[in-house]
Amino acid sequence: QLQLVESGGGRVQSGGSLRLSCAPSGFTLNSYSIAWFRQAPGKEREGISCISKRDENIYYTDSVKGRFTISRDNTRSTMYLQMNSLKPEDTADYYCAADPAAFACSRLRAPSRNDYSYWGQGIQVTVTS
Repeated sequence: QLQLVESGGGRVQSGGSLRLSCAPSGFTLNSYSIAWFRQAPGKEREGISCISKRDENIYYTDSVKGRFTISRDNTRSTMYLQMNSLKPEDTADYYCAADPAAFACSRLRAPSRNDYSYWGQGIQVTVTS
């Protein structure tokens, strides 16, 4: 069974940092477009960042640009989301996702949940003021 397993969430004060990790089980991330989504209470799940299959495209939504960094470590087949300067409005459940299609990540638009086949279970991030 192919799945993604997340770690690294938690509670942090405003201005602090967290790093989310996501590791695949049953496959490797080397040939996949990868993305991070988040869902705040009462809101829809939104795509906030992605890297395309061959690393030619990277996207950040405006609200996280300059604060969050997406990356992958092909040696360890793990993907990360480094989150700095966290704000209370970053509070949400965060989800990693992967898909073998290159078009799943474009530098021109936010990643869409419809374009991703494999998902993590979600991990909570709470930022207090």
